[in-house]
Amino acid sequence: MDKFQEAICAFSNDLPNSRKKGYLILGAYDNGTLSGLKVTDDLLKKIAAIRSDGNILPIPVMSVERFEFPKGDLLVAEVTPSMLPPVRYRGRTFVRIGPRRDIATEAEERILAERRTSYMATFDATPCVNATIDDIDIEYVKRDYLPQVVDAEVLAHDKRSVKEQMASIHLFDMKHDCPTYAGIILFGKNPRYFMPGAFVQFVRFSGTAIGGDVLNEKRFQGPLYQLLPALESFVSYAIITQRPVPVSLFKEKTVVNYPNNALRELMMNAVMHRDYQSNMPVRLYQFDNHIEIMNAGGLYGEARPENFPMVNDYRNPIVAEAMKEMKYVNMFNQGIRRVQDMLRENGNPEAEFTVEKLTAFEVKVRPTISLNLVTDQEKVTKSETKASDMVNDILAFCTTPRSMTEIMEHIGLKHRYNVKHRYIDPLIEGGFIEMTIPDKPNSRSQKYKRTLT
Repeated sequence: MDKFQEAICAFSNDLPNSRKKGYLILGAYDNGTLSGLKVTDDLLKKIAAIRSDGNILPIPVMSVERFEFPKGDLLVAEVTPSMLPPVRYRGRTFVRIGPRRDIATEAEERILAERRTSYMATFDATPCVNATIDDIDIEYVKRDYLPQVVDAEVLAHDKRSVKEQMASIHLFDMKHDCPTYAGIILFGKNPRYFMPGAFVQFVRFSGTAIGGDVLNEKRFQGPLYQLLPALESFVSYAIITQRPVPVSLFKEKTVVNYPNNALRELMMNAVMHRDYQSNMPVRLYQFDNHIEIMNAGGLYGEARPENFPMVNDYRNPIVAEAMKEMKYVNMFNQGIRRVQDMLRENGNPEAEFTVEKLTAFEVKVRPTISLNLVTDQEKVTKSETKASDMVNDILAFCTTPRSMTEIMEHIGLKHRYNVKHRYIDPLIEGGFIEMTIPDKPNSRSQKYKRTLT
């Protein structure tokens, strides 16, 4: 697999700048005759997985197809030249030299880096012309970051200046002799001087809406290498709470209001995908019954409301690549699915994403239902694994007002008192649903509807 990935890396770099696609062909000899290879589904998946396994960065643009012939099959991987060179495989830059591949020299890496700058495809790749190398925390870049992204052997023999080294990883623009915006965002001494909205604003409101009193407020600012660990710790210790809930006469279980990893994933995505040209900060607002996370910039590129979250795209590919190297994101396009899985496992309703806005991306997360559900000894032990699914089903069903009878028929339960006592009352207390006739809770015309859309 190494030589296959090296070849794909080399095709992505397109050193001759041919603008032509490269092809990796498995199942044929050099003279063009078929080798008799049988291309199985497993082999097809294995080669296709090269695109997103994280070894080749930035992620290559490629497609994989199988062609069947009587004397054997061909597997063809089509690789498109990258718009963000140099592309590296495990920290090394491979290029195509005639019919063979090799590791790029310093001069060849410089050519690729200058080509990337010339494309100017994204904001984070553009030069921050008002900044200088002194606006970057050079010591951290040399001591901590470069060893993470460049192979140790290559780095040991690299005699280039720090500017040239940073240019090779898209943090410096040699033509304009200044850092790129990615360099400022990631390692700048004062990013807000150049981008006023480059910070995270946390506000804890009293009640369930922004009109409530402000109980706590905090700003997280600075380069991402400092901001992200501070934000991560704050979420873990200031927002995530836990308390024991009795499940039997002599037994308790610890219930957390929000799964830590789910909130961490959502916050990292907000920082990674935000529009850094906007003056709006990333907003983390906490209310009594939910959390709202909002970042400037709606869906980007190929991602649209009709294909979200199956299709992803990167507004800030250099920032995203660096966050992956620093182990804050994985760039496998599985974040939303993982968040929903973690919320369900913890007993929370699924996160609600607002993706229709053109200038902002918003997600709302509700605390676990387990903090509101009645814990009735053995009854809870038997049903707690199904509680989250049942609650999500009720919430989805009550998007429009529903009567108690309709709810009972929908979830397949017959005991009215148990349904009301076990599910409806806790959902009302937690602010998840509300009565259509709150002044007459026992009215025959009473219906229940979801409060948060």
